[in-house]
Formats: sequence, C-alpha cells, structure tokens
Amino acid sequence: MSWQHRIAEALQARQQQQRLRQRSLLLPDGAGWVRHEGERYRNFAGNDYLGLSDDARIVHAWQQGAARYGVGAGASGHVTGYLQPHAALERALAEWLGYPCALLFNAGYAANQAVIGALAAQGDRILADKLSHASLLEAASLSPATLRRFAHNQPESLHRLLASPAGGDTLVVTEGVFSMDGDSAPLSALHQLTQQAGGWLLVDDAHGIGVQGEQGRGSCWQQGIRPELLIVTFGKAFGVSGAALLCDRSTADYLLQFARHLIYSTAMPPAQAEALRAALEAVRQGDDLRARLVENIARFRHGAQQLGLALTPSTTAIQPLIVGDDAQALALASALRQRGCWVTAIRPPTVPPGTARLRITLTARHTAEDIDRLLEALHEALGQVVGGVA
Repeated sequence: MSWQHRIAEALQARQQQQRLRQRSLLLPDGAGWVRHEGERYRNFAGNDYLGLSDDARIVHAWQQGAARYGVGAGASGHVTGYLQPHAALERALAEWLGYPCALLFNAGYAANQAVIGALAAQGDRILADKLSHASLLEAASLSPATLRRFAHNQPESLHRLLASPAGGDTLVVTEGVFSMDGDSAPLSALHQLTQQAGGWLLVDDAHGIGVQGEQGRGSCWQQGIRPELLIVTFGKAFGVSGAALLCDRSTADYLLQFARHLIYSTAMPPAQAEALRAALEAVRQGDDLRARLVENIARFRHGAQQLGLALTPSTTAIQPLIVGDDAQALALASALRQRGCWVTAIRPPTVPPGTARLRITLTARHTAEDIDRLLEALHEALGQVVGGVA
C-alpha cells in the first residue's frame, strides 16, 4: 500500500465516522468574543479562564522583553538559550508553589513526554487514570515501563493495582482537573495511596493552576498535597503558553541530563518568560477574577438546571454537555454558531466512544448577558437538532 493510499483511506474513515478534525481561522474580537468569516461570536470554547491573554500588563511585559532580549532564545537552554528571564521565572514559580525547583518547557505536551520518558525504566510501572490526557498516556505507552490504567477518579481501583507486586518503581499519573470532563481528581486519596506504596505521584494541573486554590496555586494546593512531580501549563489561566515542572533539586538535575525535550529544543523566548512573570503576578492578585468565574459557573449551571439540561457534575470552568452521537454533536455546535455562540464539538478519539459532547468553557470575562444568551441558544439548538432538551 502506498503512503498516499494509506493517507486517503485514513481520512475517508474519519470522514465517514463524523470524526474528521478541521481548523477554523478565528480573530479575537474583545473580551470573550471571536470573529469568523466576518461574523462575531461569543466564545465558549477557549481555555483563557481568567481572560488574561490580552491583559495590558502581560502584553507590555512581552513587548519590553522583546525589546531587551529579542524575539527568540536562539538555542537550547543547554547551549546559550538559558537567560535571566528564564531563571527568574523558574525561581518565582518554585517559590509560589512551594518546591525547590522549576524547569521550563515549551508546552505541556512536551513536559509530560519529557518527564515520563526520562524517568520510566524497564521493570517500572505507570498507573494512570483512565481519562488522563493523551500526552500522559502516550508518554507512558512509549516508555519501557508497564502501563496500567485505573478507573477514572477511583482510589479503590488504584489501590487494587498498587497491591500487585512491582519489580521496579511506581509512578501514578493523573490530571488535577480533567480537560474533557471538568471534574477534579481526588488528589489527597491518590497521594496517600501512592506514598504508602513507595511510589511517586505526577499531577498534570493544566486546568487547575490559576483558578483553583489560594492565589490560584492549583488543585494540589487546594487539596493540601505536594506531589513529587507537578506539571503546570501557561496556555490556560495564564493566557500565554508554555509549561513548567515543579520538583526537588535532584530530580531537576537528573532531568537536565536526560530529558531530551529540554536538551534538544530551543528554549522558550525570553520575552515570553517575561510575559509569564507578569501573568504570574496577575494570577496571584486575581481573586476578583476567580470570584467572577465562580459566579459565572454557578449562573450557567443554575440556568441549565432550570432548562433541564443534563450536564456532568463539574463545578469548574469546563462544563461538558454529553450528546453521545458524533453527528448530533456536530449539528448542535453548528446550530449554536447560527445563534452567535462558538462552542466546539468534541468526538472520539479525544473522548471515549459514545461520549461525543459539547465542551463548554466559561471565563471570568463572560458577562451575565453572555451566559443567558448561551443558555437560550442551547435550548433552541437542542430543540432544533434532537427535538427537545437533553
């Protein structure tokens, strides 16, 4: 079979399954709005939970950083790319989150791949929540360790796996807030079980950092634990991009030797690191933004309940509406856009088969009017597509 034939078959199969992914060219258009092909939409599909992506303080910090350091690092951090803004951001993150060290990465996907890839060895085992992010599960499956998955957010399931003999070390992996379901992991219970078994816990808190806990310190802080490995990303509540690992000194030194994503990638632009320090300060001082987000979540959930919409139990900014059928999920997303609301349909393989959904995300920048209009549009769209509310 030729490459072209294989590619054509794969694309045709995705198309027939109603699972072909397509990008839309969007233009940001003010707080909580986007433009597409000349039309303006309320944006309920992004992860900019605190609305910091266009914050004037952060934009100014990036501009000042670019004027001082240029627009790129120019090399890996192991060559000439590790500059003062990187070091300052790492120190600030470590102090804020209560860890000895922080290491910067260009993306959360890269951080997860690098950490698991460098640590896991033959004979080790990785026990991951079944619904962990693709970057975590892929890194585990590509590593020499044995991957086993425990039932989603079920400490009892993890406990049973931990009870089996292990030839090497054990790494337990979970998200803090799950990106597709919006629910929070029982981190305290997972950490206790992991410690009792002599293992390490890795928490990817991409969707918890900035919005959960005191000063937005995240899910782990909120639940009173400090896992051995904490991944935080900056493309959600921080409004920028990039990621960091929080860990102890010896682990940081080890990863500086063996984490290939660190060694062989150009470091993040120093101007970005300067912007992230400004974003960190905005997050730390963002109690009013977090309070507004909580109010918006409560308003949406109350309105959804009044309309009889069957939401998941999430109390976070991620509010999935499970549809089930892939074609219906696409039709609902289209019907919402006809009513001025941009919501994305999420289908397998991103989520398990039979759980296609509208992944509705709320931010601190949404107004009461925005949320009420979304609820009205959802009610109308469900009536149009499925003949009534969910």
